[in-house]
Formats: sequence, C-alpha cells, structure tokens
Amino acid sequence: MKTLALLRHAKSDWDDIGTRDFDRGLNDRGRKGAKLIGRHIREYGTKWDVILASSAERVQRTLEAAMPDAQPTFDKRLYLASTDTIVELIQENAGNADTVLIAGHNPGLQEMLFLLVPPAKENALFDAAATKYPTATLAVFELDIDDWADLKSNCGSLIHFKRPRDLDPELGPDGN
Repeated sequence: MKTLALLRHAKSDWDDIGTRDFDRGLNDRGRKGAKLIGRHIREYGTKWDVILASSAERVQRTLEAAMPDAQPTFDKRLYLASTDTIVELIQENAGNADTVLIAGHNPGLQEMLFLLVPPAKENALFDAAATKYPTATLAVFELDIDDWADLKSNCGSLIHFKRPRDLDPELGPDGN
C-alpha cells in the first residue's frame, strides 16, 4: 500500500499581465490559502517521504508558505504536466518511499483523480474533486500497489480532499 497526495498551487497573481505564466507568484488570497492548507497538511499528520514539485514560481511560493521545512525536488517537467508525465516522474523519483506528495497544476492533478480511481471506488470526495479542484487543494489517495513501478489506472481510492474554503469560508469560490 502506498499513499499519494496531490497539492495544487495556491491562487496566482495576475496583476502584471506582462509576467510569463511560469513566473507568476501568488496573490494575497493565494498566500493566505497556502498557509491555511499548510496548517491542514501538518494536522493531517502524514510525513511525506518524497515531495516532487513543479518549478513554476507559484508552486515554489505555495510550498514556501505551506510547508516551509519541506525539501521538495523541483522539476520543470511538472509544469502543466499530463498524467503520463506525473506518473513517469513518480516512478523515476519515489524509490522505496511509502508516501509521495506532488505539488503542481491543473488540469493534470485533477486528471490524476480520473486515472487513479475506478468507478467502483468513487465516493462523495471523488464527486467534489471531479466537480472542481480549486487552487491550494489537497487530495490524498491510498494506492493498492506495493511498488511505484506498478502505479497505473484504477489502482487507488481517494481518502481525503480538502479545499481552502473547507477551512475558511472566506476563501470560497469566486469563479476560479
């Protein structure tokens, strides 16, 4: 049994439209959401053996605010990565780890939900995540595998799904 978490970056800053997407940081709401989800991650209590993250500025700033003591491995290939790339990077980097956290972007993170969870294991958490996977959201999967090389479709169950608005209603939806 392995555990995989997917953390979407916090809300990005669009004040300077001349900034490249990759170089965009966080806005005030994003910084607040990142700190809040970080506190939740600590309270959740799982020690993440491996943390892989997109090297995009907003992902770096999200992890800095959420998990300041973490030592992620940044990989540019996680920037807007497809499910194939996410799986490949996990298999390349997870080694003997029991727990892996990926910090990155949609649509790839939400698409991992559809890849990992078979219809028979869909639940209320799955329905919420399938409807919308907002910024600074954490999803945790229990995977029916003993080795990361076996990571494939339909091998998981979504056991935890937490959005910033679940922790603070002021961070509720605004159309993003």
